[in-house]
Amino acid sequence: MRKTLGWFVTILTPLVVLMLSVRLLITPVFAQVEYRMPGFPDDPYGFTLEDRLTWSAPSIIYLVNNDGIDYLGDLTFEDGNPIYNENELSHMEDVKTVVTGMRIALAISVLALLGVIILAVKQGWRAELLLAFRRGGWGTLGLIGAILLFVALAFDQLFTWFHTLFFQDGTWMFYTSDTLIRLFPIRFWQDAFIAVGLFSLIFGGLLILLTKPKGKKLNPN
Repeated sequence: MRKTLGWFVTILTPLVVLMLSVRLLITPVFAQVEYRMPGFPDDPYGFTLEDRLTWSAPSIIYLVNNDGIDYLGDLTFEDGNPIYNENELSHMEDVKTVVTGMRIALAISVLALLGVIILAVKQGWRAELLLAFRRGGWGTLGLIGAILLFVALAFDQLFTWFHTLFFQDGTWMFYTSDTLIRLFPIRFWQDAFIAVGLFSLIFGGLLILLTKPKGKKLNPN
């Protein structure tokens, strides 16, 4: 049972770290920083920095609030035209479904890890628990290293795989003149993947450091 729970922790840890890192980026703060990054592309159709800041904030907040799609559907430009068209709104609903599923999975996973920690402490399995988290830390570094390698060598392919995995074909493709692309061009997502990777590497590295054995080597047997 100790070994089984240990490997459960090891396997679950990288997934929790990855989901936590993604969740940290679903905030208007990331967009505020990203739009000001050197070399971030201007909108060829005329959005200013202020426009992007204005319209990206509710778009991101929608993904983690309890409102329906009317939260975005009711947004309009000064001329009265809607910010998003029907296809964009439909995609945003799909994105919110994915984000909500991730948040639920993250909460359940964290509770599961806490349950194992409590059990391990009560049963005196501290050494096995530390070893499990340490393996999880190394697993996180390996997983994120592979993802960052894909970002560097074949981001377009990785981006396509990601959308194919979570969304129906054709529902996530838009014109460059659509608001979603103007607010969140491909550079935005490239940097988002990198930021998630960096957060995850930090968390994974901290796990390795915090679970470093002192004195005798950890022995799961």
